[in-house]
Amino acid sequence: MAKRLTDIAVRNLKPQAARYEVRDADSPLRVVVQPSGHKSFIVRYRSPLDGKSAKLTLTAGISLAAARKEAADAFYQIEKRHDPNTAKKVAKAKAITTAATTFRSVAERYMTFKAGMRRDGDRITFGEKIRTAARRLRDLERAVLPTLGDRPIVEIRRSEIVALLDKIEMESGPVAADRALGLIRCVMNWYATRADNFAPPIVRGMARTSTKERARSRILTDDEIRRIWNSELSGAFPALLKFLLAVGARRAEAAGMTYEELDGGNWILPASRNKTKLELTRPLSAAALAVIESQRRDCPFVFSKGGKAITTFSRDKIAFDTAVGISNYRLHDLRRTARSLLSRAGIAADIGERCLGHALPGIRGTYDRHDYLPQMTRAYDALAALIERIANPPKGNVTALKKKPA
Repeated sequence: MAKRLTDIAVRNLKPQAARYEVRDADSPLRVVVQPSGHKSFIVRYRSPLDGKSAKLTLTAGISLAAARKEAADAFYQIEKRHDPNTAKKVAKAKAITTAATTFRSVAERYMTFKAGMRRDGDRITFGEKIRTAARRLRDLERAVLPTLGDRPIVEIRRSEIVALLDKIEMESGPVAADRALGLIRCVMNWYATRADNFAPPIVRGMARTSTKERARSRILTDDEIRRIWNSELSGAFPALLKFLLAVGARRAEAAGMTYEELDGGNWILPASRNKTKLELTRPLSAAALAVIESQRRDCPFVFSKGGKAITTFSRDKIAFDTAVGISNYRLHDLRRTARSLLSRAGIAADIGERCLGHALPGIRGTYDRHDYLPQMTRAYDALAALIERIANPPKGNVTALKKKPA
């Protein structure tokens, strides 16, 4: 059956009990009508390769005008002795390859392999490979993927990355730009280990800030230590600050501490929660244990809020700082303060580093497997004693001499 096809004519074709085709009277185009009512465009031709009859299904959902153009393109290929079905398969394979190597798809595979990312519908979970995996994914989706996500990773040029970093720096500052650069570098370097001929276009000098220049040196003064340690404010957050001072742990390590991690007087930080990926045993001082004992045992977490571990700190910190009269510090500064106090208390540098959970560098870190628990015990006791002297300095025992009468 042949008829002159128009948009209205195609729309008015009714489904029948069996599939049927309607050929366009003015072109080699055909409309296929399924019993379900679904319609598609095809062309029938003889292959220039073997002379056999063949069918080419055109792009789904296109208009009649677009179908006529695709049909004309197909017969142009036939005139050039190319089979349009073969060209379609090549184009489809190329599209699949391109889709698999866009920056977005590579970034998702990177997060899957490196961070154990799993998708269950709209829910995303992570394994224990990268502690900051959730933040990295948020940064990627907010700052990088809207611009580079759909670009084939092998086609991304250095100038594109620089333009993106310029935009981020203008809108969010140089540190945000460097964070985005770090994510792009990680994804591209990971892909380079799996691709045959891919060299990441990132070079030295693209960073907007210097890590050394950004490094903080702030430690709390004795007066600030005194205000924190002598605070009578109740709740998990004030206790967490005292614990950070007494132990020198990372904020997330302490905030996520559970009662199951406590073994007598020791806090055993599992490898899954340690930045170094090694289990760390900290022998706690009496002062640190007293902080723990002050907390309610109504959930698995020591420092809990609403039955859950503390995960947000800003609001509590503002309220605490206002109440005790201190400002202009970060929670990580407490860790730096604790490390400085260990040195002030006469603790050897290596022991101080072990108390903070730092891995020793070089050959010592490889071969020295001693746990140093006795030395760390003395270090934490010395730290607690120094904090106590700072918080409650002993009163002088010298009495001022009275002036002799003239």
